[in-house]
Amino acid sequence: MRLSEGNEAIRISEKFWNASVAELKQGYTWEADGHLAVFHCLVCGEQFEKGIIYSDEDRFYEAERFAALHVESMHGGMFSWLLTLDKKLTGLTELQKGLLQAFRQSLSDAEAAKELGIGSTSTVRNHRFTLREKVKQAKLFLAVMELAEEKPGASSPFVSIPRTVVMVDERFAITEQENTEILGAYFKQGLDGPLSEFPKKQKRKAAILRHLIQRFETGRKYSEKEINAVLESAYPDYVTLRRYLIDYGLLDREDDGSSYWVKL
Repeated sequence: MRLSEGNEAIRISEKFWNASVAELKQGYTWEADGHLAVFHCLVCGEQFEKGIIYSDEDRFYEAERFAALHVESMHGGMFSWLLTLDKKLTGLTELQKGLLQAFRQSLSDAEAAKELGIGSTSTVRNHRFTLREKVKQAKLFLAVMELAEEKPGASSPFVSIPRTVVMVDERFAITEQENTEILGAYFKQGLDGPLSEFPKKQKRKAAILRHLIQRFETGRKYSEKEINAVLESAYPDYVTLRRYLIDYGLLDREDDGSSYWVKL
């Protein structure tokens, strides 16, 4: 069972960023609403309903076990998939990613040095030490941030940043209140209506583009004509909107422009 609403990519990002470390490691979350209980894949949003039996290659699985199988078979497991994320999201350099892969394979420092072409076991050892220090720092930082935000009104909640954005910077530092105000100012006839103008300020562009991408269904391939039609109903200069959606990493396309789709 798969979501079909146009805002699925945003909802997947929200579930991803709100997930605990344990949930990020397993790759799915659990959500119950009344009699309906569902496991959500944090990568693609695929849903698996508790009580339904799923089959794969003549074997049958209950929902949670199938969700775990899905993460492994469709996305290569969370370790590998998380390492594909941009450095802006993980803070990891390509060398650090390679070292983590070597550590996961239980390679010795000498073997890791040879595998990565570093040429020095002491360099690998120093990197291993640095990464372990990062873990300690991350734990303390998380604790301090949670304590800082325990006080009511200590901070305004930010809208979720889509995981696919090309540049994660101050353009996406948008609180929920700011987002509401920006959309209200530029969609004067309602959020489903046309855009009054396309602003020059980057933060406003980010809020508008994040909203516009929700007008498209995820998992569907669109022709350029179909993309243009949806965007033109929002704003006459649909070419500019289409370009910015691609530049911001919200929309992707084939190199020849034959098809477009929402990036997850």
